[in-house]
Amino acid sequence: MGQHYLSTLFSPKSVAVIGASERPDSVGNVVFRNMLEGGYQGALYAINPTHPEVLGQRAYASIEEIGEPVELAVIATKAELVPDIIEACGKHGVHAAIILSAGFSETGQHGAALEQEVLANAKRHGLRIIGPNCLGIMRPGIGLNATFNKGGAKVGNLALVSQSGALCTAILDWAPTNDVGFSSVVSMGTSVDVDFGEILDYLTSDIKTQSILLYVEGIHKARGFITALRAAARVKPVFAIKVGRHAAGSKAVMSHTGALVGQDDVFDAALRRAGVVRVMSIGQMFSAAKALTSRYRSCGKRLAIVTNGGGPGVMATDHAVDLNLTMATLSDATLETLNEHMPPTWSHGNPVDIIGDATAERYRQAVTAVLKDPGVDGVVVILTPQAMTHPLEVAQAMVEIADQFSKPLLTCWMGDMQIGDSRTLFSHSRIPTFRTPESAVESFYYISTYSQNQRLLMQSPGPLSHYDEPDAEGARMLIETVLAERRKVLSEMESKSLLAAFRIPVASTVVARSPSEALLLAQQLGFPIAMKINSPDITHKSDAGGVRLNLMNAQAVRAAYNEIIANVKRHRPGATIDGVSIQPMVIKPNGRELMVGVTTDPVFGPVISFGAGGTTVEVLGDRAVAMPPLNRFLVKNLIGGTKISKLLGAFRHMPPIDMEALESVLLRVSEMVCELPWLREMDINPLIIDEHGALAADARVMVDFRPLSTDRYSHMAIYPYPAYLVQEWQLPDGTDITIRPIRPEDAEMEQDFVRDLSDEAKYFRFMDTIHELSQVQLVRFTQIDYDREMALIAVTEKEGREIEIGVCRYATNPDGESCEFALVVGDEWNHKGIGHKLMAALMEAARHKGLKLMEGEVLANNRNMLKLVTRLGFSVATSEEDSALKQVVKVL
Repeated sequence: MGQHYLSTLFSPKSVAVIGASERPDSVGNVVFRNMLEGGYQGALYAINPTHPEVLGQRAYASIEEIGEPVELAVIATKAELVPDIIEACGKHGVHAAIILSAGFSETGQHGAALEQEVLANAKRHGLRIIGPNCLGIMRPGIGLNATFNKGGAKVGNLALVSQSGALCTAILDWAPTNDVGFSSVVSMGTSVDVDFGEILDYLTSDIKTQSILLYVEGIHKARGFITALRAAARVKPVFAIKVGRHAAGSKAVMSHTGALVGQDDVFDAALRRAGVVRVMSIGQMFSAAKALTSRYRSCGKRLAIVTNGGGPGVMATDHAVDLNLTMATLSDATLETLNEHMPPTWSHGNPVDIIGDATAERYRQAVTAVLKDPGVDGVVVILTPQAMTHPLEVAQAMVEIADQFSKPLLTCWMGDMQIGDSRTLFSHSRIPTFRTPESAVESFYYISTYSQNQRLLMQSPGPLSHYDEPDAEGARMLIETVLAERRKVLSEMESKSLLAAFRIPVASTVVARSPSEALLLAQQLGFPIAMKINSPDITHKSDAGGVRLNLMNAQAVRAAYNEIIANVKRHRPGATIDGVSIQPMVIKPNGRELMVGVTTDPVFGPVISFGAGGTTVEVLGDRAVAMPPLNRFLVKNLIGGTKISKLLGAFRHMPPIDMEALESVLLRVSEMVCELPWLREMDINPLIIDEHGALAADARVMVDFRPLSTDRYSHMAIYPYPAYLVQEWQLPDGTDITIRPIRPEDAEMEQDFVRDLSDEAKYFRFMDTIHELSQVQLVRFTQIDYDREMALIAVTEKEGREIEIGVCRYATNPDGESCEFALVVGDEWNHKGIGHKLMAALMEAARHKGLKLMEGEVLANNRNMLKLVTRLGFSVATSEEDSALKQVVKVL
């Protein structure tokens, strides 16, 4: 309700530059000059206690002397002065400050103490801070240039948010010659207060911003960052360059997984899951933005290339293969069409080389045929200006074709002098055009990647309700016992018990503590058997001489026991030895050895990895990682990201594996990660799988203490689907009702529900006359982040399908302690207690998240809603701003 709480930072009505200076090239001089020359339309004040005038403008000795409201303060003074300046700004009612000054925590203890004083003063007055040690903020559309960059920026629709001021200046210098403009430029500095997440929140709702570009060096609050990224990427393209990352200190790696999964893998997985496109350079960043601010937003990976020159076609193909794109295989029908219209010397394949004398009509026929092919997801059209070529005519033909197809058509008109008019035409028609084949192919890659990552973003994994319930309580008790014994590494037996509690098939294992006991147990299990050292200190058992396989008789078992103990004592003299584990040999002639693992990233929390298993796992390095929680779509994506996935189908003499069994194991591991916050690292290696199912032959688990939290998923960067909020209910007439959190797949049902509401119900809910939800609203209402908002829907079955009959939701306010709610029930379902039940469930969910206050606005003539909230214990008061509104508030 009302404007965003950071609006005074991005759209201030008045700005004071504290430290404005006459001294040439000083920060205070440059930033005040930028404000003057940028054409800022609001009130602008210079504050300098020693000069009555700065750059021809009156200067004030202090902010108190101004005597008028100031919304934004830009501070360019010595660090020692900043705490008192923030205190004075707070008393004057300033809402936001940009601290350009350096000299805080980056300089040592004294600077850190100053920083804490600044924060304390700001918090006491509710003043928000960007910086310190930053370049500042630009909003070219309103003439706001509160930076010390030499010069401004062109107005555009891209927002740049960067942790590096130096990179901001480089991009701002690069942008004019590349015709790039900005809606906002934000240099974050050290981000002591306002962070990435809050800036992204603002830009998500900013109508002047169509795409967001991020430069990331380190993340302080992973949950907030991922939450805001996911919210932003649902409504506009987001791109990120990442170099380096938050230094989290060294950690002792106790498993294969911890050794394999690098920090960059995890960051990459986080970006993909958030629907963000990662780029590796500034040039790529703007190529990606150019592609996704065109008419195209989605496509697959199958690319076709049409060219009048063989060399450029080969260059484009090489780059497509480098980017792991698929060169489309043209259908027989397409080849037949091309054979009819192309000269006999055309390439007869993809890339489609239509020869140097190609006319506009030949281009038209070739590109049309290729785009009609169902096996083609997009086309790059290349033109080299040869003697018989008419570039503008061909360009006009491409514009006409582009209007007939939704598939991406990207152009590369090579050269310069002869093709300027063509590039202008493409730009006006919003068709991406590039100077080199590689850039055009990269652009297609970014559209394809964006489309794929958007599908990952859409996933909201629900509970594994159709599976056997795990024994989560038994698993927790096992972990608590281990921690009570001051241990962190589970034995093989304990590790397998943990897997079994989550219904993951394990090889039955027993432990022998003498050669005689080993012999007895082996005979009970039946030959052949495998024997492995049982030690919490040894991860690589083979390396320590602690593994013997395929033992066929009693004599071999007795000898193997003694050899294993002797080898381990020699190779690992300090290791604790707790006997030898014995299990039947897993005989799977068609089995593939895989590895499933969990590691805990210091910033993003638990991560699941999958890849080739066995003793060569680290040498092969074949693995992919994903952020939990997972569902089958995400699991398939994870498996498909590895080389070993190509060996899981029919391969030589082996039948395909039981893919459902593999997916189930990964889903169960995801469930373990969600429900066991103490889980730090885990290896299932090898996980042996064939056409009959999966079996965990060996497992190793490491756990650790975690502080108590009211948030059961506080250890996760992505909040899982809150299945614990699902409840069943029955109306007095016997109608079964389910109340549950909303999911992305409910979008069509939500649209139908809103469309069927009466005009009065729509007006009471939205305080506006609407027919149906816009696409942006629909995405926003159904793809929610359960960490900071909640939408509960009441559904029932009608004619064999689920229908929505009511919905209530809350959104957490910036203070993190209060929330705003909304409720609407279908007209034919009023007066049945549904609204009361929904609100009771919503308030309980808010309490569970630690929220203390629920508030909302209700139209004064919405008497039924006012009666309901009164019965629920809300206080009701007339709004001070609008007498037609009632403010309703309840302490939770």
